[in-house]
Amino acid sequence: MKTIKDNARERMTGYCRVCPICNGKNCASGVPGMGGIGTGEAFRANSEALSDLRLNMRLIHGVTEPDTRTELFGIPLDMPLLAAPIGGISYNMGGAVPEADYIHAIVNGCRKEGIIGCTGDGVPPEISQCGFEAIRDAAGQAIPFIKPWEDAELYEKLDKALSTQAFAIGMDIDAAGLITLRLMGRPVSAKSVTKLREIKKYIGRPFILKGIMTPDQAELALDAGADAIVVSNHGGRVLDMTPGSADVLPEIAESVKGRLKILVDGGVRSGVDILKMLALGADAVLIGRPFAIAACGGLEEGVTTYIRQLRMELKQAMVMTGCASLADVDEAILY
Repeated sequence: MKTIKDNARERMTGYCRVCPICNGKNCASGVPGMGGIGTGEAFRANSEALSDLRLNMRLIHGVTEPDTRTELFGIPLDMPLLAAPIGGISYNMGGAVPEADYIHAIVNGCRKEGIIGCTGDGVPPEISQCGFEAIRDAAGQAIPFIKPWEDAELYEKLDKALSTQAFAIGMDIDAAGLITLRLMGRPVSAKSVTKLREIKKYIGRPFILKGIMTPDQAELALDAGADAIVVSNHGGRVLDMTPGSADVLPEIAESVKGRLKILVDGGVRSGVDILKMLALGADAVLIGRPFAIAACGGLEEGVTTYIRQLRMELKQAMVMTGCASLADVDEAILY
């Protein structure tokens, strides 16, 4: 990973410092780039919410090889992890790695390691097009996320996403306030429950809403027909001064757990962080920036190396907290 990060640091000069700890403290107002919006407080809040949590060590047990397997909409996952949808290499990451090479590395690397990669959307069209091609090449074993465009562009993108045979489709509704899209003059907007029901009916397959940060919004997502939500503040890139996703996850899980899948992102950097999010009520976790760094630094090999590191860390943390399988992970492991 050191070589991969060194390569990424060189290729992303001026856009990402590839800090030893990716917590947003060195990249406030880093949009475009990999930082957070405004003061960067929302980005930092994600990291701080997780770092404030402690784990209870429990070592009188017989667990030696924890089972990290789970599933999402019938698709088996070797571990409860997805690569978050990130695109716009030329705009946010310096462009040293072509968009197509980047997203193929994400999707193929994830597939090789038994997890799911997600693809992004945005301006220029190359971002979504490369993502759709990568999903098609992966026989639909990835998830395209479409931004909340106005109708003409929205349905055009949904049709293209459907043509990939992707097993699920997501919408990052939190992108409605993304500064990069505003700068480019492209209309995106929040969506009503009625509109989301229309979209769900149109796609006819599992629908994921990313950008849920309160229990009432989680209930509305359920009412709109969402099959899963992603508890997320968009990596702290759309609204300054939000809480961290780990801060709000428990009350969201209390509200809708078992009625839809609960995914979460924001500040997750290690297998220990994955375990913490599961203990707070998540069914699976998305990771963003570190996957971007891994792909920029080592393409597919960078992605697979990072996933193997996460798997090792997660299993070690499960052994140290007495969890034989994901079913054993609950709030009791948190101090």
